[in-house]
Amino acid sequence: MLKNLNEILAKSIDRGGTTLLEHTQHVAWAIEAFADKYQFDFDKTLAIKAATLHDLGKAHVHFQHKINSDEDYKSLMEKEEWNYAHRHELSSLGFLSVFPKEEWSPLIDMVVGHHKSIREDKSSRGIIDLDENDGFWLENHLIDWENWSPYGLEILKQFNFENINIRPISLEEAEDNLEYVLNYCKRKPLGWSPLRGLLMSADHFASAFINGTPAKLEDLFAVPDLSFYKNPNRGSALYPLSQIDTENKRPHTMVVAPTGAGKTDFLLKRCKGRIFYTLPFQASINAMYERIKGDIKNENPNVETQVRVLHSTSALLVKGNKDAESLQHFGGAAIKVLTPHQLASIIFGTAEFESMMLDLQETDIIFDEIHTYSDVGRSMVLEIIRTLLRLNCRIHIGTATMPSLLYNEVLILLQENGEVYEVKLDDEILDGFDRHIVHKMENETEIDAVLETAFEQKEKVLVIFNTVKKAQEEFSRLTEKFPTIPAMLIHSRFRRGDRFALENRLKAEFNGDGSEQYGNGLMPCFVISTQVVEVSLDISFDRMITQVAPLDALIQRFGRVNRKRSKDTIGKYKPVHVIQLNGNALPYKAETLKASFDQLEDNTLLKERSLQAKIDIVYPSLDTKPIDIHLIFHDGQYKIKELCHRRSAVIVEALEIQSATCILRCDREKYLGARWGERIPMEIPISIRTMARYKNQYEQLEHGSRPFVIPQKEADHLKYGLELVEPEIFL
Repeated sequence: MLKNLNEILAKSIDRGGTTLLEHTQHVAWAIEAFADKYQFDFDKTLAIKAATLHDLGKAHVHFQHKINSDEDYKSLMEKEEWNYAHRHELSSLGFLSVFPKEEWSPLIDMVVGHHKSIREDKSSRGIIDLDENDGFWLENHLIDWENWSPYGLEILKQFNFENINIRPISLEEAEDNLEYVLNYCKRKPLGWSPLRGLLMSADHFASAFINGTPAKLEDLFAVPDLSFYKNPNRGSALYPLSQIDTENKRPHTMVVAPTGAGKTDFLLKRCKGRIFYTLPFQASINAMYERIKGDIKNENPNVETQVRVLHSTSALLVKGNKDAESLQHFGGAAIKVLTPHQLASIIFGTAEFESMMLDLQETDIIFDEIHTYSDVGRSMVLEIIRTLLRLNCRIHIGTATMPSLLYNEVLILLQENGEVYEVKLDDEILDGFDRHIVHKMENETEIDAVLETAFEQKEKVLVIFNTVKKAQEEFSRLTEKFPTIPAMLIHSRFRRGDRFALENRLKAEFNGDGSEQYGNGLMPCFVISTQVVEVSLDISFDRMITQVAPLDALIQRFGRVNRKRSKDTIGKYKPVHVIQLNGNALPYKAETLKASFDQLEDNTLLKERSLQAKIDIVYPSLDTKPIDIHLIFHDGQYKIKELCHRRSAVIVEALEIQSATCILRCDREKYLGARWGERIPMEIPISIRTMARYKNQYEQLEHGSRPFVIPQKEADHLKYGLELVEPEIFL
């Protein structure tokens, strides 16, 4: 006797208890919207058919047992009975023959790989993997077919398709369907599948919002209202780019201008559609997200859901707004602020890259400061640009300091795919951005004397070191040396939740526009940091002390001093002190640091008009690194088969960014019992290379991000960030 359809679930009770019919309807609504809005010629009726087919295999006895059972088996024999691999999407394709034969190929493309790569999947559960490794896969996916397939047929009837033949399907016919699917997948050519990306987008969206799917779809794919930036009253001679017309028909943009010239406004005004705004560092991403959201709030009542941010802790920025929290990872944002690494899937072919490519197609992409990346990072960004151009994107690049060789490389790429609107400021205008007197320091022993002078003058001082360890050591020493001066330390190795709070404190208390607690004649203070404050972070200090860095990075750092432009500040200069290389050059190259230091003149005004020539001397060649072996598109053709993706380890290997996660021991039990979103604030990112010598000394959990458990006192962590203290040894 058949159950009621309401008893056939797509989600377990603890995940909402959505019925299979409800979920299928939600995905159908979502796929119709995505098929309509993506800039691709999808057949919406066919897409809806795929949505109705994609999860019918969840009626299979194995899936229903799994989500209705607590898996507390009565015996080992019972446990073994259910111990076989089951992929519900493969069982779904047993129904393939109710559809017209001419529709089979696109239906298979949308359904067969919407969760797994068809081959070389990390769990070895793609259809080709199963065929090679499991001799009973086909029989297992159709077990008890006669008893559960009627539920799938009944769901199909609810959609009233005109040209499908809904009828009982024999077990033999279902087996033939799966054999057809297998052979079809084995013949797949090289390339990528927009159809796969379409169903992935719709399925993930509907799964996240369940009954709220129709309402949430209304906010997707809106072209942002940028009238705030285009308001004529917003222009000012203080920001020379605001005086330059942005209404130019050339699709791409390259703007070279100093910090504070109005690059962000200019680039945004150049955009015609949805926008992806990329920045290299988390702090600058957070700041840009908050800035854009605040700017267009009056123009866009749905700003919380249409403007999004994407990085490892982006959920913390929208915490408390469940809709915005859930939306961050999905397509269709009006504006999304993120790192280039978040776009890397489109060149490396990692999971869901097809959905990302569909979301990016024919949008506006802003790159803020390409030159600040490593040699591997530069190679990656160049490849991302090539892929975006194949997707008919409009590329807009803003920079304060880009080596000419890199500029020309990017310019050639853009010119091959449309005209480029190039904007550079005249030398006379650049002279108005001279802001810094450079003082060269032979060693760190001079730091204390500089700080004493600064504090006597009630200045805010930013002190930057190139490594976390050095920043921690100097923070400890200097807070002991100057115990009455307000101070803070910020770097990448704080718990993610604490790091987020530190960024807010940096802007609220130590930033200087006359309204904050410290500085501007009110009270001296100092902040010690690493390079996390370099790019697009809208903070302004009176003085800087920094270890030598590559010249382009130094200029970015200098941009955090004397940043606020007004009639009163033009022609006023602030000191920046640069310490020459002494000892280890990490994380940079010693020759680059030496060349950069040599280009600075002691006790001299740094002229904006001279920077390009200096940077070109520091970078006489284009320093990139070959990553072609990792790319899915090279030499004019794809290197990956349709319906396949690569493991995320490909990006890790290509970018040499193997990372680890740590947590404090005081957070251990809370972490074990927490859900994914609750674990993020407790996690501390760290390079796997740094952890290498300790990896066998600390406990490593098997949950979440598999963090190492560090026995650091919480009070010490709040002050200094992660310190790899020696583990306790119990005899």
